Amino acid sequence: MSTKTELVARRSAPLATPSDIDPQFVKDITGGLNALLADVFSLYLKTKNFHWHMSGLHFRDYHLLLDDHGDQLFAMTDDLAERVRKIGGTTLRSIGHIARLQRIPDNDAEYVTPQDMLSELHDNEKALVLSMRAVHSLCDDAGDVATASLLENFIDQTQRRAWFLFETTRA
Repeated sequence: MSTKTELVARRSAPLATPSDIDPQFVKDITGGLNALLADVFSLYLKTKNFHWHMSGLHFRDYHLLLDDHGDQLFAMTDDLAERVRKIGGTTLRSIGHIARLQRIPDNDAEYVTPQDMLSELHDNEKALVLSMRAVHSLCDDAGDVATASLLENFIDQTQRRAWFLFETTRA
């Protein structure tokens, strides 16, 4: 049972979310999740960039495909950030924070061919899967089954997007 002093201290402790996961694992997992979150935001914006700037013969199909992929990516962000908080960490705070952590490179080119857009996104989705698997390994080591389970679903979704992009680029 907590004393009144402990309760007052806990109330005033900034973002001190209790966790049953070892503090070092919390640090490692939240670091990995925050890097993933930065990558997902980066890939979301790149996907929307390509969606907005799509052109050519298959415009409608590609435009709609990338809109759907963007929606899927954005839907991941809140779950990732909230998972960080649930296990006792803190998460991204700004565009600058995302820029410092992201591993998915931006594409600021004035013009990118539709084929190059789809190929680049395919490569980025494959890289995202590898990053998710690395964080999943940390979760396994920590016994963090909830985060591992979340990542398993995201890995499946990401592999599906990569598959669609690959098949779309086949002539």
